[in-house]
Amino acid sequence: MLGQLHDLDLHLLRLFVRVVECGGFSAAQGDLGLSQSSISQQMAKLETRLGYRLCSRGKGGFKVTPKGEQLLSATRGLFQSIEAFRHQSNGVAGRLIGEVRLGISEAVAPSVLQKVAEAIRRFRERDESVRIELMTAMPGEMERLLLQQRLDLAIGYFSMAQTAFDYRELFSETQHLYCAPGHPLFTGDAEDAVLKASDHVDHPYRFLRNDEPSQGQHCSARSEQVEGTLAFILSGKHVGYLPSHYARSWEDKGLLRTVREGEMSFDVAFQLARHRAQVPGDAQQAFEEDLVAAFGECSGAC
Repeated sequence: MLGQLHDLDLHLLRLFVRVVECGGFSAAQGDLGLSQSSISQQMAKLETRLGYRLCSRGKGGFKVTPKGEQLLSATRGLFQSIEAFRHQSNGVAGRLIGEVRLGISEAVAPSVLQKVAEAIRRFRERDESVRIELMTAMPGEMERLLLQQRLDLAIGYFSMAQTAFDYRELFSETQHLYCAPGHPLFTGDAEDAVLKASDHVDHPYRFLRNDEPSQGQHCSARSEQVEGTLAFILSGKHVGYLPSHYARSWEDKGLLRTVREGEMSFDVAFQLARHRAQVPGDAQQAFEEDLVAAFGECSGAC
């Protein structure tokens, strides 16, 4: 059994948590940057140190043992305590130390990236030695990473259904309904019957919120990504919603056309989200303040 904890023990425990979160040895390879055999060897080393099995693999798939579940809970508590201690000890000297992990939705407007850059500039002018990690992802992926506390903050259009999150609106983005050459609506025939019969592109998050003016009864296409939605629309067989800033260059080329602009348009609110249970350190709090300040100049749309 583990007596005095060493760096090796902490390393093995972190590996164990990541394997469980990924759902198995093979699934954790890319996340850990290790081969399956290396992960297996290190897990075996941890089990030997502990004196009991943590998980099983077989025809039924990867499964954590009851003792493994208890260790998992204890390990997460240990790492939370270590993180809290690190934040407290870092704050003693007054210098911001640690890391900030920010997720941003894909295909945001250039002005939004400029606001993020302004927040980074403000933060870098502080007394700090902080590693900032930026990543772009789909809303569902960012929510998953926030729940796993692998992101500190996320900017996106969320379902707002997660009670574990605190949300703060930063800006809004206008979405228009678009069609392309080959579709009946492109020639200007925007009668209700034609619009109702059109094959819409289903978007999981916007439809959850039920705020699109055009809710097509026929949806044989589905995409969470802006690029996928655009491809469906450009086929001339579907209509769908796109951010106006993203579609503008395609409109200029004559390859997209808005359908009943204004009447069928709507605004999407982008939120700054964070996990309510995750105690932010000084660095995370300062970066959040700088983000809010940078976006404070936005009045609605950015």
